[in-house]
Amino acid sequence: MKSKAPLLLMEQMVMLLVFALAAALCLQAFVNSDGSSSRSEQRDRAVTLCQEAAEVIRHGGGDPEHALSRAAELLDTAYGGYSEAYPLQINYNADWTRSEDRNYAYCLRACGLESDVLGLCKALVKVTDSTDTRILFELEVAWQVTEVEIDDGTAE
Repeated sequence: MKSKAPLLLMEQMVMLLVFALAAALCLQAFVNSDGSSSRSEQRDRAVTLCQEAAEVIRHGGGDPEHALSRAAELLDTAYGGYSEAYPLQINYNADWTRSEDRNYAYCLRACGLESDVLGLCKALVKVTDSTDTRILFELEVAWQVTEVEIDDGTAE
């Protein structure tokens, strides 16, 4: 009678290969989900920062330049210190804490936008990564100025 040991050994090798393949696929899925989770967390933080900055800018009122300078005061940051294109800029470390260092991980920037409607002012608020190549979130905010502000010359 023939021994069934080689067949049993072959079955065990196939089962080991199947389990190894399943483990590799699960590990890859876990790694991908961790990266996806990290990107989602970054986007969520960027959304929150943009919304907060947009509300502060709207609260500043007046023309976009006045609103952005007032927002800079309220946010305790410099106005126009980094670039003319984005007069309001706040840098953040990798753990999303504010940083005065120019070596930042994330950056919130805001600038005024032109509006074709009298009494309507607009600004753009966006959060980018340190390379400025990937926009995590971008938000356009608009607010209305009163006739008194337009007549006084405090709004365009």
